[in-house]
Amino acid sequence: MTGMTQSAVTRRFGIGLVALALVATACTSGDAETQSNADPAADAEPVQVSITPEEGTEEVAPNTPIRVSAEQGTITDVQVDQVVVSEAAGEGEGDDAELYAMTGTLDDEGTAWVSDWNLRPGSEVVVTATAENEAGEESEFTTEFTTLDATPGQRLELASNFPSSGDTVGVGMPVVINFDMPVSNKSQVENSMNVVAEQELAGAWNWVTDQMAVFRPEEYWEPHQSVTVDLNLAGVEASEGVYGVRNYQIDFEIGRELVATMHVPDHEMVIEIDGEHDRTLEVSNGKGSRRFDTTTSGTHVLMERYEHITMDSSTVGIPEGTPGSYMVDVQYAVRTSNSGEFVHEMSANSNIGSANTSNGCTNLRMDDAQWFFENTLMGDILDTTGTDREFEWDNGWGYWQKSWDDWLDGSETDDPQMTTDGTPGSVHGEDL
Repeated sequence: MTGMTQSAVTRRFGIGLVALALVATACTSGDAETQSNADPAADAEPVQVSITPEEGTEEVAPNTPIRVSAEQGTITDVQVDQVVVSEAAGEGEGDDAELYAMTGTLDDEGTAWVSDWNLRPGSEVVVTATAENEAGEESEFTTEFTTLDATPGQRLELASNFPSSGDTVGVGMPVVINFDMPVSNKSQVENSMNVVAEQELAGAWNWVTDQMAVFRPEEYWEPHQSVTVDLNLAGVEASEGVYGVRNYQIDFEIGRELVATMHVPDHEMVIEIDGEHDRTLEVSNGKGSRRFDTTTSGTHVLMERYEHITMDSSTVGIPEGTPGSYMVDVQYAVRTSNSGEFVHEMSANSNIGSANTSNGCTNLRMDDAQWFFENTLMGDILDTTGTDREFEWDNGWGYWQKSWDDWLDGSETDDPQMTTDGTPGSVHGEDL
């Protein structure tokens, strides 16, 4: 058979051949009768297997699927070994062999298998397929080929991500993936990123920019569970001639459920933890004299935090010396948007609990600010109502501002990804 070799040794599953000696009685002739010793395997056709790419093929595009098909039998096992022979895969944790274990999907008849993921660029690949014929005889077939290397300067890699492995986060946490170069084949990259959680739920990726993909569940994560994000980027063609070179894995925990709510005219923040009221904090929000000074209404996700920070209006478009400019040092600051909103200490604000006089941030007294800083997590929720300035969905992590239908519409695959079932579509090239 072209493109593969059959092993010299085949293994036959045991088929018992039993001779039954019949005891003579007065009703028989007295001659013992036996069953036929015919071997059913003798008439069975040998299984025929084809594997693509074929034996000896060189510089196969990494996003080419491996396909195994069988005739006169069924496929029982497929193993794929990849050895990188170039520097395409880089160094570090991305070289963990377990991250590159190839899985595949077998059809209901057991006669066609296709690889789930792409191949590592610049690799020698050995495919070993095992199949059996109708009599249970098992045969092994192999094929070897090489993959095209990724061109320097055209290798898609992970630039940054939130959360990081080892983080414990709140129930509103998105998965934010930043790439080092633009992605045009978004559906293939999207399908290469698999989110697995202990509790099943639907989620979807959206592309905020050509270099940023964000995963959000339909509803908040169930608290107290583990989540793994497998970024199977090796071999994916992000854009023409640009291939991913490494796989990554991100493991994090969803902690307790903390939701803070504020109705701005009430001058207070109500904290609930795992559905139970924990405390109420007095606050002062934006005075609302102009759009910039108005606290945004919507679902905010807590972001980065600073024990000390200088609030400088020039960083949000109000230069020093112009009306409304400011520069002030504060403590225990937790970011809630990219437009300059924080929850932070402002001991100098005597209106906390009675009036809204801030520049748009949520001001707390020192003790309350320290508690909020020390007891909240990245990914916790702050729901704010009561103002005429709506929080924009792409202002920081405002992704819960989109309805589920709108969020799903923003997915390139148009299908939700279930956190126990894997990605919804193919990672391979469209014409392969």
